[in-house]
Amino acid sequence: MERPNFRGHMKVLILDLLRKPMHGYGIMAELEGRYGMKLSAGTVYPILASLRRSGLIEVASKGEREKKTYVITEKGLDYLAEHADELAEAKRRMRAYKAFLELGGDELRTAFRELFDSVDELTDEQRERIRELFTGCARELRLILLGGERYERD
Repeated sequence: MERPNFRGHMKVLILDLLRKPMHGYGIMAELEGRYGMKLSAGTVYPILASLRRSGLIEVASKGEREKKTYVITEKGLDYLAEHADELAEAKRRMRAYKAFLELGGDELRTAFRELFDSVDELTDEQRERIRELFTGCARELRLILLGGERYERD
């Protein structure tokens, strides 16, 4: 499963979280807990900087070790109100992404990464077995989604 429209979704999700003052690492922890998104500081802080430049958030305070706490501004609240459909869609997609991960999607993604890294070294027999596995898996998934019976291989 492809990651949802990452940057756009993160922007509105972070704005929504900042209805309560939070620092960057708190935002990362909250996004991971709610949606399974493990974001780095290198991802979150540029989004915060962009939101701040746009006047959608501001620094509420500086705590220990100059840790900044951010909060949404009135302009940010207006932005969320104007983009309520986008926020609802972002939350829906992120909940779906988390459910995908909980179904084993993270393990599957890791296996695909390993396959991509070694695809040039596969034997013809391995390629055929993987092709059969993918085809059977795709059929089975579609049947499950349609509420049908188990797919029986020939």
